[in-house]
Amino acid sequence: MRVSQQDKVPDFTNTAPEAWSDQQVRAFLRSLFDAAIASAQPSRILAKALPEKPKGRCIVVGAGKASAAMAAALEEAWPDVALEGVVVTRDGHAVPTQHITILEASHPVPDARSVQAGQEVLNAVSDLGEEDLVIALISGGGSSLLTLPVTGMTLEDKICIGQELLHSGATISEMNTVRRHLSAIKGGRLAQAAFPARVVTFVMSDVPGDDPAVIASGPTVSSPTTAENALAILEKYEISVPESAKNHLRQHANATEKQAAMHPENSVYMIATPYLALQAAARVAGKAGVRTLVLGDALEGESRVAGTVLSGIAQSAKQHQVPVKGPAVLLSGGETTVTIQKGEKPGKGGRNTEFLLSCAVSLREAEGIWVLAGDSDGIDGTEDAAGAIVTPTTLKRGKKSGLNAEKFLKNHDSYSYFKALNDLIMTGPTLVNVNDIRLIFIQ
Repeated sequence: MRVSQQDKVPDFTNTAPEAWSDQQVRAFLRSLFDAAIASAQPSRILAKALPEKPKGRCIVVGAGKASAAMAAALEEAWPDVALEGVVVTRDGHAVPTQHITILEASHPVPDARSVQAGQEVLNAVSDLGEEDLVIALISGGGSSLLTLPVTGMTLEDKICIGQELLHSGATISEMNTVRRHLSAIKGGRLAQAAFPARVVTFVMSDVPGDDPAVIASGPTVSSPTTAENALAILEKYEISVPESAKNHLRQHANATEKQAAMHPENSVYMIATPYLALQAAARVAGKAGVRTLVLGDALEGESRVAGTVLSGIAQSAKQHQVPVKGPAVLLSGGETTVTIQKGEKPGKGGRNTEFLLSCAVSLREAEGIWVLAGDSDGIDGTEDAAGAIVTPTTLKRGKKSGLNAEKFLKNHDSYSYFKALNDLIMTGPTLVNVNDIRLIFIQ
């Protein structure tokens, strides 16, 4: 994980939290954010979860922003096993490995490399025997990185649908329901292709509820949804899709499909989750003498609405010591959404910076409240920042620079606002993915 020079600020532990300066609060919140990310590093958590070593071949496959780091951790843990296979990760997220092939592809919009990766992963698990073991390394981002359209659909069809979903306000669960039913590899189809070999899946969750069928659209987990569910989601958000996709979903909407066989002893292990990451951050806060309250690890909804709601809770804590007395930090995780209305031309921003700018507008320079939020993978949406920080002087400094926060929020241009204030959080790819981390400090 790369840390920019501007993030190196003074130690915050030499004074009581009630007397911390702005720089010390910034350092404190950044330390919590870093602790949450560090708790999910594959090199720290994968080895203790591994099964018995196989008698036959050991094939490693995977997809997601953390899959390459997971592959490297597996090689380190099993140096005496003849590992082979292929995983695909996002551009810039690859790490060196000795035996497992690392591919890169585009995210959040798939490209031709995503299709190639899907085919190579399927090829890797073909012609296996009962004594062979497949280890699947799955993390968020795998839906775009591992793309193999069903017969009759093209990559361009998949891209069109994906972009419509991203801008619709649909939840990650809803988006992945549609993706599963338009894929030849997701929704358990990868595990079916590996039969009769056993598949052990290690998952890093980036979704509310930690459902392995949702994470990367569940390539090794049977789908709990139907093609009819996917059609309902497309109708709900009025998403226009190519006729090829509609036809495929309609053909399977009422069909009773016979599922291909999977090994009866296939297993799934959740090695990192948003809740565990929040707990790691809370432990650091406790050691600094700051009370903690976890509001939840699965908060969803519109980013700017979430910003208004959580800032209201923060103001209640500051003024009335409810739901917690300061100095305290409110922690939450999950994945909010940003809905782009048809005809809008959005600026630069992601769900975290939009949440933060909404917080700033709602807080209206309230004293003694700071907010940091960021995507644990280091990339908020499609921008190069993980997130940003709001301080009691955010609006004042913005006005001094001629920036109208409400206008930037309306134009979905939150990244540009925080960049102008030098308040973006820059980490580079963290090689983990446990969803968003939101931290509110009440002094």
